[in-house]
Amino acid sequence: MNLKDKRVLVMGLGISGISTIKALDELGAKIIINDIKTEEELKDILGKIKDISLEKYLGKKSLDLSGIELIVKSPGIPPSNQILLDAVDKDIKIINDIELGSNLSKSKNIIAITGTNGKTTATTLTGEIFKADNKNPFIGGNIGKSLIKDMINAQKNDIFILETSSFQLEHTINFKPKVSLILNITSDHIDWHGTFKKYIKSKKKIFINQDSNDYTILNYDDKLLRTFKDEINSNIIWFSVDEKLNRGIYIEDETIIINIDGEKKNLIPINKLLLKGKHNLENILGSIAISFIMGVSVENIKRTLLSFKGVEHRLEFVLEKDGRKFFNDSKGTNIDSSIKAIEAIEAPIILIAGGYDKRVEFDEFIKSFNGKVKALVLLGDTSSKIKETALKYGFKENFLVNSMEEAVDLAYSLSKKGDNILLSPACASWGMFENFEERGRVFKHKVDVLGEE
Repeated sequence: MNLKDKRVLVMGLGISGISTIKALDELGAKIIINDIKTEEELKDILGKIKDISLEKYLGKKSLDLSGIELIVKSPGIPPSNQILLDAVDKDIKIINDIELGSNLSKSKNIIAITGTNGKTTATTLTGEIFKADNKNPFIGGNIGKSLIKDMINAQKNDIFILETSSFQLEHTINFKPKVSLILNITSDHIDWHGTFKKYIKSKKKIFINQDSNDYTILNYDDKLLRTFKDEINSNIIWFSVDEKLNRGIYIEDETIIINIDGEKKNLIPINKLLLKGKHNLENILGSIAISFIMGVSVENIKRTLLSFKGVEHRLEFVLEKDGRKFFNDSKGTNIDSSIKAIEAIEAPIILIAGGYDKRVEFDEFIKSFNGKVKALVLLGDTSSKIKETALKYGFKENFLVNSMEEAVDLAYSLSKKGDNILLSPACASWGMFENFEERGRVFKHKVDVLGEE
């Protein structure tokens, strides 16, 4: 892909957008930028690329696409965006930084991890295992930073571990990882994709270009993933928490088993793991499969598992105050993720939830309480909707608040010694916070200063 002197439109000036602009400048492209924010609103961000020659269309939701040969979009911009719709009509190729970087990279050692839930934990853990084996991977994608410049400048043996969201996979065309992992698929982001079917289709793009030289790792316990089998042309490796498999990664006698190359290996008793909960065990098994396939030693896999404590904002223990334990699960941005958090935390729970409305129903969320949740503190756009659903199922201890600070104060006042106060919103953070990280940080800060104001 020769982009020298080609007119390339970059849409969105977030982390991936800025990295893409810098990479395109190295490649000699003629860069046009677009964002719905104005130049004044973006002045700090624009300062990072002030030395690059740019044609700017800022604060605009439409523009003349004449002469545009390629569009590289930020992940969060939905397919319904008018500029993208116009580009489709004009048959202009639309991709993202992952597609661009992987197409231009000398390295084909790309590991891609997706799933509705768990992908950040699995990506982080896989990276730690590789580091323990002195493989020095590049880690990014939907987690941390865009790796486009690293991919473009990569050497043949470099390894890339990418967390890939459905937003990112949607606008890939030739993306072909060496190893792909799908942890699970449940209903999410319907507001963005339009339908659950389209959401599933975007996830399948992680393996659609793989062949017999590649590997696809799937969760056998997810019945939807089992139906993908006939669509996959690569080598399938299954993992399971619930079933003993003829081949794959599974649990036997409370011990993790690797049985891929015909030799059964007892890895580690699950009671030695620091990460708790069935969902985390699924993440661990997926990471083990990747690492073993890519040649990491069993000893280094084991050593990392014994020390890995998890990632920030995902069932993160914050502190204990006056006999109450506080847990930050701000990464719980959908119903299934928060259900898993409720399952993992001991009763009684005072739950802080609510946020951006992704057009989903909360029946399963409320039904998952199973007597463990004693009070529900709600904030954000979905607060009334969740309360109405809770009342429908006879759960009456619902309290609406206007801010995270107010939520923490109220949760604490409702609690007593032995209670666990859990932030697991079951919703995205948009509207009240920049992202789930900011939401989690605000929660933790408020917990830290609780009673000191």
